[in-house]
Amino acid sequence: MKVLKFGGSSLADAQKYLRVMSISMATHQTDGAAVVLSAPKGVTNALASLCEQAAKGEDFHELLTLLNETVNGIAKELSETLEAFDYEKVDQFIATQLTQLSQQLEGIKLLKCIPDPVAASILSIGEYISVTLFTAMLDASNVGNQLLDPKELILAEGDYLDSIADVALSKARFSHIPIDGSKLLVMPGFVAANEEGEKVTLGRNGSDYSAAVLAACIDAKCCEIWTDVDGVYNADPNQVEGAVLLDKLTYQEAMELSYFGAKVLHPKTIGPIAQHHIPCLIRNTLNPEAPGTLISNEASEVWTSVKGISQLDNVAMFNVAGPGLKGMVGMASRVFEVMSNANISISLITQSSSEYSISFCIQSKDAAKAQNLLEDAFVLELQNQLLEPIEVRRDLAIVTLVGDGMKQTKGLAARFFNALAQARVNNIAIAQGSSERSISTVIEGSKAKKAVRVVHQNFFSKGHSIDVFLIGCGNVGKELLDQIARQQPALAKRNIKLKVYGIANSKKLLLDSNGINITNDWVGKLKQATETLSIEVLRNFVNNNSLVNPVIVDCTSNAAVASQYVAMMEKGFHVVTPNKKANTDTLAYYRQLRETALNTSRQYLYETTVGAGLPVIDNLQKLFSAGDTLHRFEGILSGSLSYVFGKLEEGMTLSEATRLAKENGYTEPDPRDDLSGMDVARKLLIMAREADLELELSDIEIESVLPHGFGENLSVDEFMQSLSDLDDAFSDRVTRATSEQKVLRYIGSIEGKRCKVSIQAVPATHPLAAVKDGENALAISSDYYQPIPYVIRGYGAGGTVTAAGVFADILRTMPWKQSVH
Repeated sequence: MKVLKFGGSSLADAQKYLRVMSISMATHQTDGAAVVLSAPKGVTNALASLCEQAAKGEDFHELLTLLNETVNGIAKELSETLEAFDYEKVDQFIATQLTQLSQQLEGIKLLKCIPDPVAASILSIGEYISVTLFTAMLDASNVGNQLLDPKELILAEGDYLDSIADVALSKARFSHIPIDGSKLLVMPGFVAANEEGEKVTLGRNGSDYSAAVLAACIDAKCCEIWTDVDGVYNADPNQVEGAVLLDKLTYQEAMELSYFGAKVLHPKTIGPIAQHHIPCLIRNTLNPEAPGTLISNEASEVWTSVKGISQLDNVAMFNVAGPGLKGMVGMASRVFEVMSNANISISLITQSSSEYSISFCIQSKDAAKAQNLLEDAFVLELQNQLLEPIEVRRDLAIVTLVGDGMKQTKGLAARFFNALAQARVNNIAIAQGSSERSISTVIEGSKAKKAVRVVHQNFFSKGHSIDVFLIGCGNVGKELLDQIARQQPALAKRNIKLKVYGIANSKKLLLDSNGINITNDWVGKLKQATETLSIEVLRNFVNNNSLVNPVIVDCTSNAAVASQYVAMMEKGFHVVTPNKKANTDTLAYYRQLRETALNTSRQYLYETTVGAGLPVIDNLQKLFSAGDTLHRFEGILSGSLSYVFGKLEEGMTLSEATRLAKENGYTEPDPRDDLSGMDVARKLLIMAREADLELELSDIEIESVLPHGFGENLSVDEFMQSLSDLDDAFSDRVTRATSEQKVLRYIGSIEGKRCKVSIQAVPATHPLAAVKDGENALAISSDYYQPIPYVIRGYGAGGTVTAAGVFADILRTMPWKQSVH
């Protein structure tokens, strides 16, 4: 026979009960079936809430009425669907159960507490209602069936609410049960009886455990656990995008995954089926055609070193330490005897090699009880300072990597901990069994979800995630969003998932946990946003949504935003920016930025601060990393001034050339930012600092295009009108240069430790003479490049090329990783 177990999600309403019957009858016709049922969906939770309300002295009748409506509603709908369904018999059973429940709840309300035997009796009501509904359905369909009462058949020991079945003794009680397939067997899950014949329950996922015990007792060919997912995944599919369905697991792998938090199965379920070598198949009631996941002695045909990642939440860790542990035989056994006597399960144990401390993890709900018991047991040692005060850390989680092939693969632990470091997770404790089938780490509970996602991405996913938060929606910012939108198909082909989760301007912050639709009206949504930009808000958003690779992109020229880059990296963000203010702040802040990036393993990328989309910074860094030394540098570093001075050469006036540059988007919104020379000075300072020159912005000699104080207090429009006052003077300079067969160019230069930006008249043979129309050009003379300099030339102005350079930097934030073999 086969044992089929159906959980509450498979029994949510009458239609699902009918589907369960259809699946059961199909199996029964071919193999013979024994069906184990949970309570209807939500019923056990409602029963637990009723107990809680009654124990607190609260009124419970409203919830009791709702419970009655739920189970009676299923019965009524079944009677309307199945003509021979005995509704009166079912209704009478439900009424009797709920009447008795009401009386019990009244007693609990008077006592203001609930004894465990009473709780076990109440919590199992749902399972008995469920099998009553199901057997009535089978009777109405003329299917021969037999109801099995686990209170008479399954013997268990332990706590009333979390008992362990004795399979050997229980099996003897099944000798009279027909297992020839002549009858479809039906049994409520979750329930057993102790030696005194009292009803007990089998704890979390008790119905799964009941099915495993029944399978062992009747020597079933297979135990099928029917749920609402297609099988066991290599990570929780509700938390990890791209979680992969596993075709097969060994009993040992399934035990490790379930023990450390995998929700599809509980370790108690694996025990009986593994001991009796009964295959277990996890299948989906909503998708019965799916093959499911087979748990058996068979290894998967698709070999991988790592099978899955599990996460056990709500963990507390105890640290028992002190000189009294050193060399003292029996101290460890005393610690664990205290836990054993209190029936407290230990999830993980570590001990320092110095024997100075023992650490272990338990469920948080048992932490207070465990602490009191340990302090009582070791009161003398604590008083005499042989033990330090017992340390308890709460709100933790255990993340575990599982796979039979792990022992055959080198470097897995290193990759595991590198992935955790990438997620900025601190390992509080580490454990690995001698079987090398699993590696576990204890971490902060709030970071567990993110940790699992990052580990999964490193071990199982071919894809990369980039989670973007854009600050600044001007020319460059808008163009960047357009480019990201256009490049989505190309990114998908490269297995890159780039989503924009946040957009901010100076007043508002728009956030969307599903990613902002940047092809739709994000501008209007930003206007309606109620949040304002802060690093703390962004960090909380990242943590709440477990984002793997968050990147802040600053497309402003705002010094206040730039001053927060260190804090951004410390909070876990990569920083990408064309904003020059940070790199040209004080030398101390410049150094702090690099130290923070190194210490936090965050990327700080600013290629577009010099040369827009040209690869200036990257090439310069590569040269110096290869041991090169800068001797001289000359460059046209402003696309806007390249454009303006090119137009002066063609005979245009300064005011006309500047107006045209502004209209074409080459200049800043206020052209004075370009004409002052300060923008070029900042770029030159960045170049100098990359060459290890310890300079401040005040050390740069600046010749402005504008006379000192010109147009200082005017609006932009007023300034543009007044700029014509300078036309004649500049026309004269152009004429003089032309008469000498030279052209005017705005050049930044580094010679030794001297940095200067100025208007220069250069001959036609000069490398920068032909640079105009918004181009940038840089000539680098160094140990490796002399006497002919290394020249980089290309467009360096406009939102398109700058955004393209920012986009390239964003893609550089993807972590390197190796695929699993």
